[in-house]
Amino acid sequence: MAKDGNGIKIVCQNRKARHQYHIEDTYEAGLVLIGAEVKSLRESRANIADGYVDFRSGEAWLHNVHISPYPHSGPADKPDPTRTRKLLLNRREIRKLMGKTQERGYTIIPLKIYFRNGRAKVEIALAKGKKLYDKRETMRRKTLEREFQKKYKIR
Repeated sequence: MAKDGNGIKIVCQNRKARHQYHIEDTYEAGLVLIGAEVKSLRESRANIADGYVDFRSGEAWLHNVHISPYPHSGPADKPDPTRTRKLLLNRREIRKLMGKTQERGYTIIPLKIYFRNGRAKVEIALAKGKKLYDKRETMRRKTLEREFQKKYKIR
């Protein structure tokens, strides 16, 4: 796990998210986990590439996030790896996010899972999907920036 200077240990990141979506806002949410899932996260055994957030009865739920079973736990402690997990957010944040997801094109995706002071957290983002031409424009801009840096490199 990569360790940040602020006591943050990053477990996994969704690197394609910024390529596939326009990120509007980001939020930090707690995760409700079982003990074996926490141990598995500490070994960086998670995948959030297909994850998304949904709302049911005024609560936020994280779907399609794969946390591999901890290999040293007993059979009773091995839950479904892709089960839905409850997110811990303030009521005000939940209402704001619920209102935004009602608008066309907005979704909430996880960007990264990390530990802050020993607690499992997930960074979620309010995002709007990019069109194909937006992705091409972003790639072209990065290529031009890279060439510019290479051409005018200070020696």
